[in-house]
Amino acid sequence: MGMWASLDAMWEMPAEKRIFGAVLLFSWTVYLWETFLAQRQRRIYKTTTHVPPELGQIMDSETFEKSRLYQLDKSTFSFWSGLYSEIEGTLILLFGGIPYLWRLSGRFCGYAGFGSEYEITQSLVFLLLATLFSALTGLPWSLYNTFVIEEKHGFNQQTLGFFMKDAIKKFIVTQCILLPVSSLLLYIIKIGGDYFFIYAWLFTLVVSLVLVTIYADYIAPLFDKFTPLPEGKLKQEIEVMAKSIDFPLTKVYVVEGSKRSSHSNAYFYGFFKNKRIVLFDTLLEEYSVLNKDIQEDSGMEPRSGEEGDNEEIKPKVKNKKQGCKNEEVLAVLGHELGHWKLGHTVKNIVISQMNSFLCFFLFAVLIGRKELFGAFGFYDSQPTLIGLLIIFQFIFSPYNEVLSFCLTVLSRRFEFQADAFAKKLGKAKDLYSALIKLNKDNLGFPVSDWLFSMWHYSHPPLLERLQALKSTKQD
Repeated sequence: MGMWASLDAMWEMPAEKRIFGAVLLFSWTVYLWETFLAQRQRRIYKTTTHVPPELGQIMDSETFEKSRLYQLDKSTFSFWSGLYSEIEGTLILLFGGIPYLWRLSGRFCGYAGFGSEYEITQSLVFLLLATLFSALTGLPWSLYNTFVIEEKHGFNQQTLGFFMKDAIKKFIVTQCILLPVSSLLLYIIKIGGDYFFIYAWLFTLVVSLVLVTIYADYIAPLFDKFTPLPEGKLKQEIEVMAKSIDFPLTKVYVVEGSKRSSHSNAYFYGFFKNKRIVLFDTLLEEYSVLNKDIQEDSGMEPRSGEEGDNEEIKPKVKNKKQGCKNEEVLAVLGHELGHWKLGHTVKNIVISQMNSFLCFFLFAVLIGRKELFGAFGFYDSQPTLIGLLIIFQFIFSPYNEVLSFCLTVLSRRFEFQADAFAKKLGKAKDLYSALIKLNKDNLGFPVSDWLFSMWHYSHPPLLERLQALKSTKQD
């Protein structure tokens, strides 16, 4: 009876209170679910102290223990930062942080001579203040993660000066993109009439395509140094492989990822007949600055242009070579190019745009509901930007959680398919050893709780990928 009575009481509340209560309740439900999953995985880190028999050939006990301790530290950090984030979000909602920041933005606009009719100007000030608040409250967590956890486990390569310069640069570049795009989007919504959601969706589609096109050529080089991969055997073999699957490769770059971290990666970008491949220097055994000490110790010459190039990299002595041999790099690229050949990139863009269109359509349906604004403390005005924030971030949150899980499942399926593609290219053996090396270099822990990995992992667990490759590794 008591439960039904409380449900009846909830339904008798004004709509604004019901909406607000439901948003908070859902937020805490998701947080508690994520915490439950993280605790299951944490138990595995704590109890799996010896290399399981099936991993005996893959991982030595020293690396296994290192990765176990690294993941334990990361999970502790994740718990406290997640708790802080949830409490901060709740307090902002309970104490009317959003309407307060909106009024404060209006006051700043007033000082500059802009009245309340300048809603777009006020929206931009609101965005600037909100992102500044977010950057400042996130900074201590980011500093701790980089200079305590990543440092302790030998991944961090940044000095404090480099880190701060990078953070300021990121903030400025973000504002240079966010503010003009937001002002245009708000303007389109204002003047778009009944079908504004179609124009808004088309605008965001164009913006995302432009950003994808210019990111690697104009934005990424602001943060990292890109150099063409020198002529040689590796470049030749990459070009031959690209040609064999009709991949329209125009350039291959090496990015100096070692300036920030010893984690490694590779990706491709570009539209139509203008594709480029980017390899992190930490992926390439021959090329990694982090192997320089080992090269010099063995009498090898460091590559030209290395001296004095990396004054912001902290000297670290690593006793083991990092990165992959050329054959393994080609196998990793075979996997990445598999994503292109199998249409995974296009499928992801189509899903993303269908979702975007649906969200704008539902936004158009809901934007007129004054109780949505009232639920978050906006009784007298219904600013468009606040409508976007409320609907996209809070009202859509159950839908976003379901979509995110479905995309994670799809991503794992795509990863298996890309591995199978590399296998078809005859790269099974090299991809097998590359996956083991990359897992080792990045201190990935190869044992996972089934529920945690099902919910979170965008890539299948290492052992599953190796078993799928093993079946025809000898081919």
